[in-house]
Amino acid sequence: MDYKRVAITEKAIEILNQLKEKHGDLIFHQSGGCCDGSAPMILEEADMYLDDSDILLGQLDGVNFYMNQDQFEYWKHTHLTVDITEGRGSSFSLEIPLGVRFIIHSRLLTDEENTELNK
Repeated sequence: MDYKRVAITEKAIEILNQLKEKHGDLIFHQSGGCCDGSAPMILEEADMYLDDSDILLGQLDGVNFYMNQDQFEYWKHTHLTVDITEGRGSSFSLEIPLGVRFIIHSRLLTDEENTELNK
């Protein structure tokens, strides 16, 4: 079976498509740093510097989703679903001016998922 670490809701895809139309190539990144803590941020791809400490978790509707390695250690046993909620976040993420923000829903990986994804 093809297990994935990250998924996205239809509601979040609608916002993502608006942002792709306006900004072009995008990237999701979840750092666990300042601002909204571990909320995923979406940025123009050219504005995000990635290095060896960033791990690609998957692709969401054509947009790569990365997480910092330190943060990944906390989340590696979970499946993440990117969703959207009303309200302004306190980050530099591109959806903020729309009055919404991306959020993460998580659940523990099943035994099968954990075995496959954390080899």
